[in-house]
Amino acid sequence: MRFPFAVLKTAPAAVMAIVLAGCTSLTMAPDYERPAAPVAEAFPYAQAADGAAPQLAGWRAVVSDDTLSGLIETALENNRDLRVAVLNVERARALYRVQRSDSLPSVNAEGSYLRQRIGENASIGAAGAAGGGGRTGPLTIEQYSAQGAVSSYELDLFGRVRSLNAQALETYFATDEARRSAQISLVAEVANAYFQLLADRERQQIARETVKSQQDSLDLTQELVDNGVGNALDVQRVETSVQRARADAAALEAQIRRDENALRLLIGASLPAGLNDTASLSEIAVPEAAPAGLSSDVLLARPDVLASERRLRAANANIGAARAAFFPRILLTASAGSTSSELSELFSGGTGVWSFAPSVSLPIFTGGRNLAQLSGAKIDRDIALNEYEQSIQAAFRDVADVLATNATLAERMDATEKLAEAAASTFELADARFQNGVDDYLAVLDAQRADYAAQQELVLLKLEAATNAVEIYRAFAGFPVPAEAAE
Repeated sequence: MRFPFAVLKTAPAAVMAIVLAGCTSLTMAPDYERPAAPVAEAFPYAQAADGAAPQLAGWRAVVSDDTLSGLIETALENNRDLRVAVLNVERARALYRVQRSDSLPSVNAEGSYLRQRIGENASIGAAGAAGGGGRTGPLTIEQYSAQGAVSSYELDLFGRVRSLNAQALETYFATDEARRSAQISLVAEVANAYFQLLADRERQQIARETVKSQQDSLDLTQELVDNGVGNALDVQRVETSVQRARADAAALEAQIRRDENALRLLIGASLPAGLNDTASLSEIAVPEAAPAGLSSDVLLARPDVLASERRLRAANANIGAARAAFFPRILLTASAGSTSSELSELFSGGTGVWSFAPSVSLPIFTGGRNLAQLSGAKIDRDIALNEYEQSIQAAFRDVADVLATNATLAERMDATEKLAEAAASTFELADARFQNGVDDYLAVLDAQRADYAAQQELVLLKLEAATNAVEIYRAFAGFPVPAEAAE
């Protein structure tokens, strides 16, 4: 908004004062307009969401397990990273309050006492010289004073202070959005760590069952060899299968301990006592939680995108402060109080003093400092703009990735389940043929390996389905849709 300089030149003093007072609501920051999102209007794989569940809200929409709910609640209370994010918000709020205080005059109450001794031959100024300087000894002066003072209050006619206030406020809002993003990510990380723990336990159980089954086969094969019926090579083959399954079980035991350590770090506390008694991953219902029928405008509600936009707004406001630096700064300093040589007469009549000392500072030559600061502020705004657009593109990719996974998950699950069933049937048939002497143990070993791999693959796919539901929650920032995005 431009200043009415033509009016100021011709208006009388009273009108000028009114106009200047009105100018205190202005800033020199550019008008902010939200940039267009540099992504498509619709998400790819939109057909993947057509039959999905309706719009949900909150992490409880994707969490049906009581143990996981307890872990998430503990993490939200004790996770140190989240605590730091909350403290960063409080710090940003405090800094904004500090900056906002510059908009108001600072009033201080001051009291002082002065005791001064002047030698008999010391000059005490023109007044003493006019009196003939007839002092015959040292002079002792005492003075008491009390006053209220306003020091260097800036009359913000050109919006420098207000622009800095706006910058601090937007920085505070950006920090708060970062806290919300950290909270959403924490919920997702806890859920993913919990699902990973359940999957590794289930995989370990499959390995242990395989060890037991193969040990029984090894005992039977060894017995046949001892009776002169079996083949010693079959014994070695079975032994190989047993030891491989044992190694897998041991490796998974180490992985389970790492999973527990990761979960312990996320929740910021000890693991609950009943965690070992929780249900398996196969028993947990995983909802298809992708919101249906949403445009890409929903990305504007993500806290990471909002935080980037707040930083863009802050950079835009900083341009106003840089522009205002080219104009005069008007500082007001004033004081009023009382002074007396006797403390008992400090507030008696005739002891009042006051001063009013406005000052104007007009930059004439700064060696290019102001131009460089304005150029730097514009570059910061352009950097913030590109970071904002990049955050939208990254958010778009997050959503597209989870929808791409969701689009084929049901078909992959059906195929993998049938593969596991077929591998199990093949293993049973091959084992029966071996027991009846039709085939050697090599066919059984191949079938057993295929069955073991299929069971492990099915568990990993169930883990992917569970974590994809969590990632959908994270990608859509907990599923809230702002009113402006839903219109």
